[in-house]
Amino acid sequence: MARDRSSIFSFQYLCYVVIILSICYVMLFLSWSHCCSKCSSPYQIIVQKQKQNEPINLLSYPFAWNHLIFSSDPPAKFLKIALFVKKWPQKSHAGGLERHAHTLHLALAKRGHDLHIFTTSTDSSFSNHSINNLHFHFSKPTPAGYLDQALVWEQFQAQNSTNKPFDIVHTESVGLRYTRSRYVSNLAVTWHGIAYETIHSDIIQELLRSPQEPKANALNERAVKVVEEVKFFPNYAHHVATSDHVGDILKRVYMIPEERVHIILNGVDQQVFKPDISKGEEFKLMHGIPESKSLVIGLAGRLVKDKGHPLMFEALKQIIAENSTFQESSMILIAGDGPWGARYRDLGTNILVLGPLEQAELASFYNAIDIFVNPTLRAQGLDHTLLEAMLTGKPVMATRLASIVGSVIVGTEMGYTFSPTVTALKKAIYELWVGGKEVLEKKGQVARQRGLQLFTATKMVVAYERLFFCISSVKNEDHFCEYQPKG
Repeated sequence: MARDRSSIFSFQYLCYVVIILSICYVMLFLSWSHCCSKCSSPYQIIVQKQKQNEPINLLSYPFAWNHLIFSSDPPAKFLKIALFVKKWPQKSHAGGLERHAHTLHLALAKRGHDLHIFTTSTDSSFSNHSINNLHFHFSKPTPAGYLDQALVWEQFQAQNSTNKPFDIVHTESVGLRYTRSRYVSNLAVTWHGIAYETIHSDIIQELLRSPQEPKANALNERAVKVVEEVKFFPNYAHHVATSDHVGDILKRVYMIPEERVHIILNGVDQQVFKPDISKGEEFKLMHGIPESKSLVIGLAGRLVKDKGHPLMFEALKQIIAENSTFQESSMILIAGDGPWGARYRDLGTNILVLGPLEQAELASFYNAIDIFVNPTLRAQGLDHTLLEAMLTGKPVMATRLASIVGSVIVGTEMGYTFSPTVTALKKAIYELWVGGKEVLEKKGQVARQRGLQLFTATKMVVAYERLFFCISSVKNEDHFCEYQPKG
């Protein structure tokens, strides 16, 4: 009995140590990010020290590949690529992981690569985009909605045993589980969220928990999940982090060798998400937004708790109650659906819930607003909505989470960040309201420049393509793993 108590105590002690270290890390990372927003970035510093024309070994490159300039010319050769993804997106019903898979692999297919997509489907009329080199291998999902690993592995082996085996295997998160991935050396996994990063979310949720809600065991459970991930992540040959923060965690906390961790930031279609004043005006007219409104704030996504909508709702409720001028002069447009939609509608006539929008409608939505706000409480990767708004030339406001302040809103020049409390969010909203449109327009210009530099689909696609060439290149005979800086 004493031994059992000792084991329980040791486990609880481990959980508390992980939690405390996580809090300390987040605080240090945020302090570093704040300092670096006022000075040269680590990337700029290393480029300054890099000897002119000295080749860079891409496999050990410590920063986001988006900073590098890869040619978008047609590829020298075509790859046969296998993709494992739980869902292939249909219309507007897609999360960030599915949208990433769609944007990246559709572009790779259009560039001439042979794509084989192993995914779930219950829809017999599923569209394959009518691209000859885009092949779908469907299977029924498990009761939990995941890929049936035995079945997709059988499908994969059948395709891999043909005259032309796969040059590269890519899995979005654990689409291909580690029990199978350990047998594949030419594999890259893209992580859109890891357990260690989510500990910050768990801390926030606990701090925001009302006295009436039961205490969750999320923090203790998350500590166990981190240990499990540290154990099985090495079964994937190469790891792609979608934010600078996650790249650091994979190398330093998960102890994966640096030459197996690569940072490629998410990208969105710059041909769709771009400034267009006329589309914005048409959108306002269509939805009856009065010209008298001097400030239009936009939100988009699933209207659920972990996306921060209870926080945003309470902040807006208090501001409207205490400041009638704000209500008269502003408009809040909300694109998306979820349980908080009805609550927003009850706040007043200056809150307009639009429901889910298709991509083209979403582009018009961004053009109609003055600033985009993302109050998310989920500390996982880079939300596509922030990147879409930036490319449309809009300033952004978001929760002060490590991946966001480390890769996206790296300074006040392009937007605002806030701690996940009602008080901090209200202060940020008042600040942007008082600043006015002229300030927001200047921040939007800076945001767009950063978006064009880092967050376009083209930047992301050519970076992945180069990584895939590098991994598939036997002994690097074509020097795909070397990058020659522009002189």
